[in-house]
Amino acid sequence: MIKKLLLASAATALLTGAASAADLPRRAAPPPVFTPVPVFTWTGAYFGINAGYAFDASSRSNGSVFGVPAPYAALGTTATFRDRSQDGFSGGAQIGYNWQLTPGSGVVFGIEADAQYLDFGRNRNNAFISGAVAPGYYVTDPRGLSSLDYFGTVRGRLGYAFDRTLVYATGGFAYGSGSADRSFGGYAGNDTFRTGYAVGGGVEFALPTESFLNFFRSSAVTFKIEGLYVNLERGNRNQGALVVNAANLVPAYYSPIGRRDDEFAVVRAGLNYKFGSY
Repeated sequence: MIKKLLLASAATALLTGAASAADLPRRAAPPPVFTPVPVFTWTGAYFGINAGYAFDASSRSNGSVFGVPAPYAALGTTATFRDRSQDGFSGGAQIGYNWQLTPGSGVVFGIEADAQYLDFGRNRNNAFISGAVAPGYYVTDPRGLSSLDYFGTVRGRLGYAFDRTLVYATGGFAYGSGSADRSFGGYAGNDTFRTGYAVGGGVEFALPTESFLNFFRSSAVTFKIEGLYVNLERGNRNQGALVVNAANLVPAYYSPIGRRDDEFAVVRAGLNYKFGSY
């Protein structure tokens, strides 16, 4: 009898313990691991390439018909050049650095330097000759743009980023020059190096990091479309050769046409490789 009572008491105790254990609160499961999505920022250094089209942007004309004097041509000979229509390919490279005040969307400012090739020289001698130029001489456009072989700029940039899209304005120092054999018939002392300013703006887009264009495994690849107005001061030195000795490329006659500043516009597309923060 006592043995049965002990067994009954033990069974009751086990059942009571099991019921109490069932009433205890369960241990909470660990929270899921949260991995934040990186916020894009334009901060960082970059380099890239660009290509586009450049054309005369002057609002003034000094005329396009020039009289060729004797003894370099027959009496009454004239040379007619294209008027304000010098244009051609432009391409080069750029390097710069951006700072973004807040990741995601916000103000972006930076600095950029570029160097560009210009294909203005190909039309420097295109003229319609009425009359006859003396043997051993040729005429060249004295207005200036045709002598430019390259230009470059050092500019500040200020814009606003809408996440991976940047809209910006830019402006700063500009310079340009022509090689000796293309600057007004090859006269190297003819004020070939010029300085001035450039202003413009553009829009830039950050492509996905895994883009097939990311050859350098940079933190971002960006594509931009940009327009620039460039004004290079000519100064008041030689007016520009109109008649050139073909044998030695020495100017034989300088046109009395006054110089104007070299003004041209560039529309171009570029690709940049950004390094630094994501």
